[in-house]
Amino acid sequence: MIDVGDALRDIAPDVAEPGWAELRDALPAVFPEGALLGGDVSLQRLKSRVYRLRAGSDGAVHSIVLKRHDPWLARRNELVLRRWLPALDLARHAPRLLAVVAERHGRCVWHIYEDLSGGALDATHPDRRRVSAAVDLIAQLHMRAAARALVPECRHFCGDLGIPFLRSNVRDAIDVLEQLAPPRVRPTPAQGELRGRLLGRLYRLRDELPARIAQLEALGGPDTLLHGDLWTTNALVADVDGSLDPRLIDWDHAAVGPVSYDLSTFLFRFPPGERRWILDRYEAAVRVAAWRLPPSGDLNLLFESFELARYANRLIWPALALLEDGAAWAFDQIAEVERWFDAYLPAFPD
Repeated sequence: MIDVGDALRDIAPDVAEPGWAELRDALPAVFPEGALLGGDVSLQRLKSRVYRLRAGSDGAVHSIVLKRHDPWLARRNELVLRRWLPALDLARHAPRLLAVVAERHGRCVWHIYEDLSGGALDATHPDRRRVSAAVDLIAQLHMRAAARALVPECRHFCGDLGIPFLRSNVRDAIDVLEQLAPPRVRPTPAQGELRGRLLGRLYRLRDELPARIAQLEALGGPDTLLHGDLWTTNALVADVDGSLDPRLIDWDHAAVGPVSYDLSTFLFRFPPGERRWILDRYEAAVRVAAWRLPPSGDLNLLFESFELARYANRLIWPALALLEDGAAWAFDQIAEVERWFDAYLPAFPD
């Protein structure tokens, strides 16, 4: 038998992580039977700030996920997992938050999650049964939250992915790109042309905002709790005793807004030929709440508004990194976002 806390003293991430000592001290209480487990302890880095910790042996291996958050993101995730999803009777469709550990100087907060079974959806070759299970869960989230009085609280803590998202991202992207000029930044001729093309695109988008906002007000439907980042990697589906059990992970972008925000994110992950039946599945699921989605042509415009606003958002951060830190990679990322704009096609080309 080994003590997990002692074993972790010999295991460290491949990069220095703030709050690791506090996290290590909290781990023994998370495992069954206190700190004692037989076998080995191993740490696997899944992505930046996220690790999987396994401890045990002989068929009794316990696995948890460790994730480092900025404090405000930690609070958002905690509210979703411990307050709002339980209020909607959906807590079992997200990872359990086992413990919250703050770094002693308040720079970050570690969350300890259960390690869920099930694989992420395959966006390229989607399994219809698995995708349908995830779509039904998304529909339940939207319908139940819209019918409850938690939307104002969610908006207060998490923000709004509706009209404020459209307006602020377009205007902020314009503001930072306009500053990428002498004397603060001295772009090459090619970089200056890139900046000019993107500003022209954003100016047109800014001019279209009143019409896009009016359309969203007319057709967007009720505000509800959104996952906010519905990539297929955040939708897991497990096979439990012959039944499919969908779960949603990574609630960092949860906020309030119209369902078309989540739907556009999710549908754009799939090939165009798969999107119609996925939308039909969602429409069938929300019919019990007497919800009716707009026709495809109107949905195309709603989805376009959100997708282009997300592109604008992705321009802000490399531009800020260039302005504040002189990041050499910034213009490469800005050029990549221009390629997204150029490649954009409607969700339903027909």
